[in-house]
Amino acid sequence: MERATTMETMVGTRTARVALIGDRSPLVRSHTRIPRLLEALRVHDGLTLDAYWVATEDVPDTRLEDFDGVWVLPGSPYRSEAGALSAIRTAREHGIPFLGTCGGFQHALLEYARNVCGVADASHAETAPTAEQQVVVPLTCSLVGHEGAVRVEPGSLAARALGAERSIDRYHCAYGLNPSYAEMLAAHGLRFTGHDDEGAIRIAELRAHPFYLVTLFQPELAGDGDTCHPIVRAFAEAAVANAALIVR
Repeated sequence: MERATTMETMVGTRTARVALIGDRSPLVRSHTRIPRLLEALRVHDGLTLDAYWVATEDVPDTRLEDFDGVWVLPGSPYRSEAGALSAIRTAREHGIPFLGTCGGFQHALLEYARNVCGVADASHAETAPTAEQQVVVPLTCSLVGHEGAVRVEPGSLAARALGAERSIDRYHCAYGLNPSYAEMLAAHGLRFTGHDDEGAIRIAELRAHPFYLVTLFQPELAGDGDTCHPIVRAFAEAAVANAALIVR
């Protein structure tokens, strides 16, 4: 586990301890953005995230229950798919504010299919290309380097976080939800609250959870890196609110 920031104590600054799940690499642009985003949250929003990088293979040896928020970042295929899925399950079952972006979105769908819907052999086509139960499959058109509109459901967590019902967001992915599994996931409580202009699913969330939001796009790539996408800010606010409820 690697600390992502140098903590500074500031009057009026609210603090939360957050786990950043991913195999940190200077070659993954979203990873390189994180320090600047954490600083922007502290300076502009008074939200200090005491953030720690947790490599996917280190998840089993890390007490994620002790964190105020969990963010599963892009960078798949992860070195340990099991570790990424375990982190997502812990956040979901323990009511820990959770954000999953790109690979985090994909693996959140996979975790939900396996552990809530009961599809034990649910698979990701990137790591199991010949599996029968592929919940995550190659997109018809790759979104690597793509930017596009996302429409969100009024009244949803995504809409509240964005403060709008439409957003233009950046992608760097080639995999997404297999539409054949959308009805099953929805029947078990996963809400699909964001779609592109063609109706493809881009955001999912859980109603019965303090904050559970996953996006196929990468909000950490928005802007110049010195300001935070509203979804990142909403996650930080949820983590800080969770920290205020916990007596350590």
